[in-house]
Amino acid sequence: MKVRQRQTAILEYLQNHGQVSIDELVEHFKTTGTTIRKDLTQLSQSGLVLRTYGGAMLNREIGDRAIDHKTYINIGSKKLIACEAVKLIHEGDSIIFDSGSTVAQMIPILTSFNNLTVMTNSLHIVNELVAHNNDHTIILSGGTFRRKSASFHSNSASTAVIFESYTFDKLFMGADGIDLMGGVTTFNESYHGSVAMSKAAAKLILLADSTKFGRRSPNVVCDLNAVDTIITDNKLDDKYYEALIQRGIKVIKVDVIDKE
Repeated sequence: MKVRQRQTAILEYLQNHGQVSIDELVEHFKTTGTTIRKDLTQLSQSGLVLRTYGGAMLNREIGDRAIDHKTYINIGSKKLIACEAVKLIHEGDSIIFDSGSTVAQMIPILTSFNNLTVMTNSLHIVNELVAHNNDHTIILSGGTFRRKSASFHSNSASTAVIFESYTFDKLFMGADGIDLMGGVTTFNESYHGSVAMSKAAAKLILLADSTKFGRRSPNVVCDLNAVDTIITDNKLDDKYYEALIQRGIKVIKVDVIDKE
């Protein structure tokens, strides 16, 4: 995992777990104490975390907003993945878009479509679709607004009722981690909406760059058997590619060039 990716993941981990120790971060991220200390030092110097004795905690005044910086991580891969995903959409489709940063890259490319039915929990996606000035039917899932992700979330029961009221052709979803045994996982503690989304569409299309594979986040969204298609980049390890193909999952890899 590259430095920026790990530091964003550390911010997410601190958000979900509060004050943590260096040893806990070392164990979770499978790295060394020296690496974690360097990460925490940089994050502390940026004002994103507060150092504590033997550990750290999120600076709530700044850190929550900083988590949105993951939008800019691997942005080239995300845009290419999004372009490939849009090819799977047809005029008249009914679609769910989750609030993930890779999925968000699809929305500017949808200007050529004029008749989609879209449900999403993302305020950003709604605003951008409205700006297209097309004849889409737009449904906001509702719930409690989470400012840092600009998305709406509700408890498991009410979320399930919302999505059970509709039938969708496709769900486009991101992930924080994809594990062959653990399935599709997320850091987001309000993950019930993602679980309900995964059950509400005929096809689940997962958008995830190759860095997400082999990672397991705390909350399970769905088993890999629920996934119809995965769109990723050409840096995906062959062992994951072969395992996914054997499970009957269609895997589309886009060509990216690592500039770092």
